Amino acid sequence: MSIAEVEPFGQEGLPLKEALRRIQLALHENSRARSEGAWEKASLLNALGRVSAETVLANEAIPGFRASIMDGYALGQATIPKLGDQWHLVGRSSPGAAFEQKLKANEAIRILTGAPVPDGSDWVVPQELTQLSHEAEAEAENVRDILTLVKEASPNPWIRAADDELSADQEIIDAHIRLTPADLGRVASCGLTELKVWQQPRIGLLISGDELVAPGSQRLEGAIWESNGTLLETLLSRLGYPLSERLVVNDKPEALRSALIALSGTCDVVVSTGGMSVGDSDWIRPLVAELGQVDFWKLCLKPGRPFAFGWIGDRVPFFGLPGNPVAAAITTLQLLWPAIQQLEGLLEPLIPPRLMVHLADGWQRKPGRPELARARLEVAKDGVLLAKVNGSQSSSRIGSLCGADLLLEIPAEVKILEPGTKLWAQLLQLPIF
Repeated sequence: MSIAEVEPFGQEGLPLKEALRRIQLALHENSRARSEGAWEKASLLNALGRVSAETVLANEAIPGFRASIMDGYALGQATIPKLGDQWHLVGRSSPGAAFEQKLKANEAIRILTGAPVPDGSDWVVPQELTQLSHEAEAEAENVRDILTLVKEASPNPWIRAADDELSADQEIIDAHIRLTPADLGRVASCGLTELKVWQQPRIGLLISGDELVAPGSQRLEGAIWESNGTLLETLLSRLGYPLSERLVVNDKPEALRSALIALSGTCDVVVSTGGMSVGDSDWIRPLVAELGQVDFWKLCLKPGRPFAFGWIGDRVPFFGLPGNPVAAAITTLQLLWPAIQQLEGLLEPLIPPRLMVHLADGWQRKPGRPELARARLEVAKDGVLLAKVNGSQSSSRIGSLCGADLLLEIPAEVKILEPGTKLWAQLLQLPIF
């Protein structure tokens, strides 16, 4: 498909939500973009952040035995004890050293938190509710320990059920979910050591520009040190997706064509940055149209307008990011990241959560396109969430990303924002559990 055949979506380009919808639909419909057998086994420590490839059921109940929730005494009875009740102390149960006899009526054992509760007992009393005394047995030299309830007991028996965590055959984790520390801890509690996970898409990054020189080398007048590669590679790594390959190529059509062909041959996704506009040296988009097709070009978004999505050949999705670093980072977060998650098998891709904030200071902008402004999150003394814009919002200013906690969602038509203006914002923090 030639570029001329790509239908424009107005002069300003596609709205962000529509672009995301089209990408997700295209990836879903192109079955060749993902092999159904592309899974591998991973140890639990290596499975963090990966997407599960199977539903896992518990082989047995967990913890598998009734356990005391408190340090106290297990009582040989099934009903709530009454003030003044007494029991003979006949043993002890601790984690890893259970009392293996059945408790009779009027008998009790010392029990520690997490220890098995013996048969015959359906009640544990905390130790602070009891008093221990001694009495000599009649016609014997032995001394018995007597337990007395001296404070009123609560209706809570303080016993954890044998299937409190999981019952046998209950689902531990579902397929197609992002594995968290809590998920993996739960799997480990069931005695498992590894899981099936989807293989991560291999991502190839192409950086183009005659003006680029490698950091650490001499920079002549008019040249810039190449930073998009570092920014995008570390961003993707932070999101859980290490790059497979990274190429920096001059703005020469032959070299760029070779690079696109090479990356599409070894990677599942090809990403480029730069060469996406309409300048004399912007070759990437026509080359992708030549090698495959361009599904759409241009976003109605600030920053991020010169963005393209398409295919190299008929199987490798292509994401053409803007050349300005902030625009490249934001379109990565908004469009590339959800797409990669979809390719990895995640049914509901993780996206930044949204919250309502108040603008800390007044701000004036040029209307026309919706904007994602970088801001810091602050909390006022009264608990109100405040957003403080990170200085200049130029798409070339990487500093606007430094320390940013939020992406403020600014409507297209807004020109002047007064202090205290309520805005939706995306929270730039990853979940922990």
